[in-house]
Amino acid sequence: MLDAALHALTLILDPLRLGIMLGGVLLGLALGVVPGLGGIVGLALLIPFTYHLDGYTAFALLLGMAAVTTVSDFIPAVLFGVPGTVGAAATVLDGHPLAKQGHARRAFGAGYASSLAGGIFGALLLALAIPVLRLIVLYIGSAELLAMCIFGLSMVATLSGKAPIKGLAVASFGLMLSLIGSDPQTGTLRWTFGTLYLWDHLPIVPVTLGIFALPELADMAIERTGIARAKLQPGERASTQWDGVKDAGRHWWLILRCSGLGALLGAVPGIGSAVIDWMAYGHAIRTEKNPENFGKGDIRGVIASESSNNAKEGGHLIPTVAFGMPAGASMALLLSAFIMHGFTPGPEMLTKRLDVTYTIIWTLTISHIMGAVICLSSSSLFSRLATVRVGILIPLVIAIVYLGAFNASQSWGDLCALVLFGGIGWIMKRLDWPRPPLILGLVLGSIFERYYFISNEIYGLSLFTRPVVVVILLAALWVVLGPTIKGLSKTLRGRSQAESRSAVPSFRLRLRGFDWQIVFTLTMTALVIAAMAVAWDWVFAARLMPMTCAGAALVFCGIVLIEQLFTRELITRDKGTSAPMGKLAMAGASAHFDEPRSNVDAQPSHAIAKADASAIASTALGGHGEPSMHDGLASTLDTRTIYLRGVRFFAWIAGALGAATVIGLLPALLIFMLLVARFEFGERWRTSAVLSIAMTVALYLVFGRIFSTPWPQSLIGDWWPALRHLGGIV
Repeated sequence: MLDAALHALTLILDPLRLGIMLGGVLLGLALGVVPGLGGIVGLALLIPFTYHLDGYTAFALLLGMAAVTTVSDFIPAVLFGVPGTVGAAATVLDGHPLAKQGHARRAFGAGYASSLAGGIFGALLLALAIPVLRLIVLYIGSAELLAMCIFGLSMVATLSGKAPIKGLAVASFGLMLSLIGSDPQTGTLRWTFGTLYLWDHLPIVPVTLGIFALPELADMAIERTGIARAKLQPGERASTQWDGVKDAGRHWWLILRCSGLGALLGAVPGIGSAVIDWMAYGHAIRTEKNPENFGKGDIRGVIASESSNNAKEGGHLIPTVAFGMPAGASMALLLSAFIMHGFTPGPEMLTKRLDVTYTIIWTLTISHIMGAVICLSSSSLFSRLATVRVGILIPLVIAIVYLGAFNASQSWGDLCALVLFGGIGWIMKRLDWPRPPLILGLVLGSIFERYYFISNEIYGLSLFTRPVVVVILLAALWVVLGPTIKGLSKTLRGRSQAESRSAVPSFRLRLRGFDWQIVFTLTMTALVIAAMAVAWDWVFAARLMPMTCAGAALVFCGIVLIEQLFTRELITRDKGTSAPMGKLAMAGASAHFDEPRSNVDAQPSHAIAKADASAIASTALGGHGEPSMHDGLASTLDTRTIYLRGVRFFAWIAGALGAATVIGLLPALLIFMLLVARFEFGERWRTSAVLSIAMTVALYLVFGRIFSTPWPQSLIGDWWPALRHLGGIV
């Protein structure tokens, strides 16, 4: 094995192969920055160019590109809250708040260092563990994969912070969204409403960009400030990327754990990057000290998600190389490149063609080093984008988001989904509903249904008696119940402390006033009931999973609604008297502590009771800082201004979509960028025109010429077909 490894190193260090690998790395970094593009697009683009290359050189190009898309997708996630790929969605939760606080360089340094460590860890695991993991991977069946899906869904409790019931309701809704389309078992069309776009399920890219990207851009537009909103205090030093590298060094044990988790999960077919980074993020919250800081700009959140996201590439290659079983869509394309160059994945790659296997390992390692060095050297340039005026930045980023969303399935439905879920995401952010569980449910839903159907057909109920399944389900149970158990113990201690002060706590219910939280919950409940009514007439096999998810969503929405309609008042009375010492109106598991003005009591005893009640409520819920909670808009803005600007922002977004249906997407984006920069943000005509035209030309060259994107057909092209010959943009 050592001889094969050294021989592979000499092959890959050939100057020509290193140069080709560098070209692949640069292309991969460029693809990762653009939302909606990624390794799949790059592999599909590059495979035809490897026909006349030898196998070692071809893999240097392909793997060099695929390895680093998960490095550069970190850049838009930090700067704009826009995940470059779905694997960077968890990075947004802490990376973007760091950029808002003026610490973009620190986030870059920590992210790149973690990416490098994770990538090298994944390559080393591929090198050392293939012979050992052969037996493990072969043992894993559909029942074990089903248990892993259940474990992934259990992360909802972690990702929902102080609102676990809301998180479960949102996750159930996400599961329902994942089931839209043709049922794989019976062919029944579920919740498609006669729309051809929904037959092949709802693409995750436009939903992710809508849920995470547009709400962040909307808040920037509302505040009229750049990304970096916090100002340095006198005597405070600006952070650098090397501060982030030092942070990664201090948290080396977290990097090691999350890298191992990412690599091991990456070796399991069907568990993609959209799930792995959430699991690693949830693991960090559950195991690190002070978890309440996550979601507010904690560098550990960046380190956890980025290290696992890059380590999973080495894990993906384990079943692909050793068994010819691709772990995902990008690995399926790579498998075709193997076959095209005369290599047969399987045991032969571990015996006769061991040099090829080690060439892949060296390529992964060197590519990650190249990508990290390039990104670290340019992080100062990227961090300057955090100080660019919002009037210049937002129109350009929205144009890229539009094209990234459209590239999902190249349909008008992608753009409609982007705008629709953008509005939903912004409302959820304003009302403090957790958003990550929606994406987790959307990703895991179809996988969960597939493995559940196969496992039930093969094992029946005995699937729950398999040893690995039992262990994973017990771990999932602890993830869900662990915070509750800890919270109850703290509650009991809090009550004992209250009794030790000669006070007896008791609760009573009080009907709350009507607010927008209740309106949103009622809307969700009505949608779930309507979905159940539509699904009632489907055949049993087609409606089993949808009705189960809808039933769960209905139950959780009902619990949230009850908590919103009623509050519990904590009344602390002296023993032997009936005089209340204080009151606190508190919502239950949703953890929104709202004190009505009519109950404000200025007595010192009330302050004591309030502090006790807050502690009891917080610990009883087992919560910590909610990752998806908004970090607040400028305090100088009143509520009316916030919502008027928010509605106007989405009116511009919807107007661009409407204009695109008439005159074409690219011309509509040109007009959108020009008008928004000039009239919404007050930029000069010259600046607005130059930036809009330059960006339109760049989008046309990248998407229209390089990636040959078929532009959506518009009404003006139907009216005057001759216009379609002018570049095909209408």
